[in-house]
Amino acid sequence: MVHIKRNHIRRSRSDIIFDAVVFVIMLFVLFICLYPLYFMLIASISDPNYVLTGQVILYPKGITFLGYEKILGEEDIWMGYRNTIIYTILGTTLNVVLTLSAGYALSRKDLPGRRGILIFIVFTMFFNGGMIPTYMVVDQLHLIDTMWAMILPTAVQVWNLMIARSFFESTIPTELLDAAMIDGCRTLRFFTQIVLPVSKAIIAVMVLFYAISHWNTFFNALIYLESESKYPLQIILRNILIQNQPVAGMMDDMASLIERQKAAELIKYGVIVVASVPVLVLYPFVQKYFVTGIMVGSIKG
Repeated sequence: MVHIKRNHIRRSRSDIIFDAVVFVIMLFVLFICLYPLYFMLIASISDPNYVLTGQVILYPKGITFLGYEKILGEEDIWMGYRNTIIYTILGTTLNVVLTLSAGYALSRKDLPGRRGILIFIVFTMFFNGGMIPTYMVVDQLHLIDTMWAMILPTAVQVWNLMIARSFFESTIPTELLDAAMIDGCRTLRFFTQIVLPVSKAIIAVMVLFYAISHWNTFFNALIYLESESKYPLQIILRNILIQNQPVAGMMDDMASLIERQKAAELIKYGVIVVASVPVLVLYPFVQKYFVTGIMVGSIKG
């Protein structure tokens, strides 16, 4: 039996100090990123008196689930979840299909008028018609108060399109396309059977970007939707928060006003948790592709 002796590289004192400093800095950054989420969670189940006086720092005090009872007790909350899930699934599917298709087309150097198309698309990223002209366009298309008003106006985001184009330019070599064309493979088949299977990273990134955008959508729903039955989760949570805000002139005594204020504080933190949990659950499944897709897509401009 042959024994292989491993060569241990002796690390200098400066290397150890450097690694220790980097480790401490990364722990500090991790704390800055995670603590606000953790605080929202513990504040949503703590007595508002302790939260307002700054006594809730590392763990909850005076645990109460009154805020969640009020939030989840609303019938509209489940309708909002349903609508948001529909908008997110349909919208993300359309976004990813259009963005990847257009991104691949723009990455092809043999595309006629490619430079002019790129200039036109990038121009729209910096200049747009504004809110009122956009509303008029949506109105003329008869999309007001329909689910499509939440999907079609944001079907493609230019920044994501540029990331996809850069990814395909840096990942799919021209020689691969030439070899496929010699074998009789057409463009559509090449895109669906060769390009997409090796583009899992950028697909995951696009799904994450667009899904989060649709999940957190608020302003479009506020101006385009009129029927409460079509409201997404964010609008429902906003309405719950407004309804539970204390109004001094409508309360019988100061005690009732204070209790209403406490409930409002719990609901304020609770709605953030309710809105954030699905996104936090989704992220770990695509996190391994996230950095790869962004870095590869940023190699070329």
